Amino acid sequence: MEISENIKKYKSELPENVKLVAISKTKPNEDLLEAYRAGQRVFGENKIQEMTDKQEELPADIEWHMVGHVQRNKVKYMAPFVSLIHAVDSLKLLKEINKRAKQNERTINCLLQIKIAEEDSKFGISKEDAVNILDSEEYSKMDHVKIVGLMGMATFTEDEDQIRSEFKFLKKVFDELSETYPELTELSMGMSGDYKIAVECGSTMVRIGSSIFGARNYN
Repeated sequence: MEISENIKKYKSELPENVKLVAISKTKPNEDLLEAYRAGQRVFGENKIQEMTDKQEELPADIEWHMVGHVQRNKVKYMAPFVSLIHAVDSLKLLKEINKRAKQNERTINCLLQIKIAEEDSKFGISKEDAVNILDSEEYSKMDHVKIVGLMGMATFTEDEDQIRSEFKFLKKVFDELSETYPELTELSMGMSGDYKIAVECGSTMVRIGSSIFGARNYN
């Protein structure tokens, strides 16, 4: 199946309030252009260098999302253009994003990554950590970064009940926090294997890669 057909399939299948982030990591520019020609404008990458290289060569109206774990020393490379950073897990990282956004005279939107999976390999913070960041004096003084929601990754498992309970937990955290912090409007959860469960549990943004572009080649 062609990339463009896959994009159209997801566009027609997803509810209107759910944004499709096409995860294009390791994929060549021509694949992204095919998705772009099919109407896709939001692309997610997990390596800053690769995203920066692509951004320089691809159409200017693409909205770039950083979905991977962010190293602070690389924030400066994406600060001029990145639209949303999905995986913010510390005040230190927010400070760096704020500093680099200020240098570029813009504001960068961010999501706090909440740990919901059992696997140790998944990054993320607790609800308490999130509250501490949102309530901190440091964050209140940051004029160039804005936390607009939460993100989470479910355990990599075939067990749909476990995935569903992890997503429901994240939605509960999101609902509780957004009552106090109404600026939290985005909930990024769900990938190729579990996006249907995520949408059912209240996701506003799904991150789909291999089901659009095919399997990745990491060589």
